[in-house]
Amino acid sequence: MKGLFQQSIDNKEKIVIFYIDNNNNVTQRFIRVISMNGNTIVAFCYWRKKVRTFKLENILSAGPNRKRVGA
Repeated sequence: MKGLFQQSIDNKEKIVIFYIDNNNNVTQRFIRVISMNGNTIVAFCYWRKKVRTFKLENILSAGPNRKRVGA
């Protein structure tokens, strides 16, 4: 997962994460990672439209942003 976060930093790419918050709600977030600091990442969250800090232990999964191809 850290490799994907580093790739997001290097290439300024948007990725998707599934994150569990303090209230045990699971949310899907589209983010662009700005930096990694130990057990947290700082990223721009496209859902909140703000720079947010995410705990690595609360990230359930992460993957590249898949672009939809429609007919």
